Amino acid sequence: MSEQVQIIVVNWNGRAFLEGCLQSLRRQTCRSFSVTLVDNASTDGSLEFVSHHFPEVQVIALTENRGFAEANNCALGDMTTPYVALLNNDAVADPHWLESLVEALEQTKEAGFAASKMLYYDRPGVIDRCGDGYTKAGVGLLRGRGEPSGHYNRRELTFGACAGAALYRTSMLRDVGLFDGDFFLLYEDVDLSFRAQLKGYTCLYVPEALVHHRGSGSLVHDSSISVYYGHRNLEWVYIQNMPVRLIPRTIIYHIIYDIIALCYFVVRGRGMDYFRAKKDALKGLRRALKKRRQIQDSRTADDSYIWGLLDRPTLTHRLKGWRDKDPCDDYRQDA
Repeated sequence: MSEQVQIIVVNWNGRAFLEGCLQSLRRQTCRSFSVTLVDNASTDGSLEFVSHHFPEVQVIALTENRGFAEANNCALGDMTTPYVALLNNDAVADPHWLESLVEALEQTKEAGFAASKMLYYDRPGVIDRCGDGYTKAGVGLLRGRGEPSGHYNRRELTFGACAGAALYRTSMLRDVGLFDGDFFLLYEDVDLSFRAQLKGYTCLYVPEALVHHRGSGSLVHDSSISVYYGHRNLEWVYIQNMPVRLIPRTIIYHIIYDIIALCYFVVRGRGMDYFRAKKDALKGLRRALKKRRQIQDSRTADDSYIWGLLDRPTLTHRLKGWRDKDPCDDYRQDA
């Protein structure tokens, strides 16, 4: 019997977390899968550890750190299984995680991908995220973050899935395309979710698919790296994907959000990182507009459907201690 799922784990100097992650995959009740670890030139003994303790894991050893997006693409380009699952190196999956995701997509044929319920590893009673949202301000949203784990307990359609724990139909990825390698890390899964929705692929949130997520140990909240990539890439997501008729309805919210974020980061001492992010976003404008033409020319979803997916803007959430969408705070980078 051929395998149903290829699971991809991207790693960069995550030796300390790999045992928990890979052991959790050994305990999966769904057995029709294989695991590929893509290593971004780790120097902490990750490859040696996996080779010795998890010989069943296929390894793609890159010679340089190519970022979360391109590392996944290195494995995704050769996928032949009906489904592809992505799991973070610092995530521990419940034994029924993969089975729940596969069963959900088997039952919901119109869905192209599925999101997991992610809880904090050290605070399992608190939600890390329950799929991704996207606001009318053109900003990603971590659904449910900080709420009790008993919330978000029914299956429902949502905007997107965090790539730290998600299942994708391989056929959808062939149609929509893989991650945008220009993003390097942060917001690449929001971009993929938006492109999928524009082509008519819905995302199903599956609360039974539990993952306990340690969270970033080195991509620190409001670090130089997270500010730069997060606030550069959120502009590219908006430019490339927002339908033209929805821009007049969202652009004021988007500008107000950027102004609030600017003030916040200046106060936090990250103003230069924020300015560099926006400057480089503008440098990539021509390339982003070229991608936009391709994305918008191939879309099938109408404007009213996309508008219905967008959440109310939460323009002051940073002032209350919340983060921007940080889809790969789970992918480790030095801060």
